[in-house]
Amino acid sequence: MSETMETTTVEPQDPKIGLKIAAERLSIVRYVFLVQIEDGIASAAQRASLEYADAVLIGWPETDSPEVVDLTDAQLKVVREHMELMESYIAKFSQMEHDGDIDGMTDTLIRITERVAEVRRLYQPEFPLPTFAEIRRVVQDEWDEDMGKIDPKETDPTADDIEHETETADGEAAGAHEGGQA
Repeated sequence: MSETMETTTVEPQDPKIGLKIAAERLSIVRYVFLVQIEDGIASAAQRASLEYADAVLIGWPETDSPEVVDLTDAQLKVVREHMELMESYIAKFSQMEHDGDIDGMTDTLIRITERVAEVRRLYQPEFPLPTFAEIRRVVQDEWDEDMGKIDPKETDPTADDIEHETETADGEAAGAHEGGQA
């Protein structure tokens, strides 16, 4: 015979649990996003959203860190509100992943990261967090520089130019093939 024991004692919830959950949820979403974009060349917007998540997560404190402050009941309520918004965005993000909507995922990752940044600001007010706009400016400059390194031809090739290049390449390949059999 099995007896079940019910406990009526309720463990007090750790008021800093929001800090831990926010980091874990953003880390998971960030990883899912990274997997979705890793097969191609990430756009500036995709890079910026990923870098923003990275910037918010960098140096994430443990809940017992001296840098982490105790929050008032009003502040804890604000944390809960940010967490609820974060979770609603995560649900949208999951649907976008299912639908293959990378652009939507990019925008939603930014929204999720903003909520997590607000949670971190409450718990760690002295930590300087960048804004998405700051990250976006830097990433756009890097993107523009990277794209400028791709050396396009001075002019757009015409059909005749492409045909000539093909014939030249074919001729060189045939010459190499014949030279290898002699």
